[in-house]
Amino acid sequence: MKTSYLTQEGYNKIKTRLEHLKTEGRQNAAKAIAEAREKGDLSENAEYDAAKDAQGMLEMKINELEKAIGNAQIIDASDVDTSQVSILCKVKIKNLKTQGEMEYQIVSESEANLKEKKISVDSPIGHGILGKKIGDVTKVETPAGTMEFEILDISI
Repeated sequence: MKTSYLTQEGYNKIKTRLEHLKTEGRQNAAKAIAEAREKGDLSENAEYDAAKDAQGMLEMKINELEKAIGNAQIIDASDVDTSQVSILCKVKIKNLKTQGEMEYQIVSESEANLKEKKISVDSPIGHGILGKKIGDVTKVETPAGTMEFEILDISI
């Protein structure tokens, strides 16, 4: 599995969510299974099957989060090189077709949140501007088609 680059804040969020799922999540799943089991014949008990499926999904999510933490490398903003676009940078870009300017922070997949203007390094735009310098123009393949962006500013 590839390394997951996280901020300390992102790492802490994943760790907190993992602990919640391991404690309360598992307790709730066990309680739902026990309640469904009390309702009788397990071979025809849809509630029991649903509870077991939910438990399986919970364990899958726990496993996924454990892998993310196990492969995490925490990045400190003071270590980030702003001479080119890299993870944790805030990047101001201009869409050359619409002349619209946007500012995004490049983050890991698990920290991406468009409402907070945080885009994943693995997203089409994130991937397309990675390694670019101020003044560079890059073509990015997006679901909406090819777009051209100019890098206006890179900061922390």
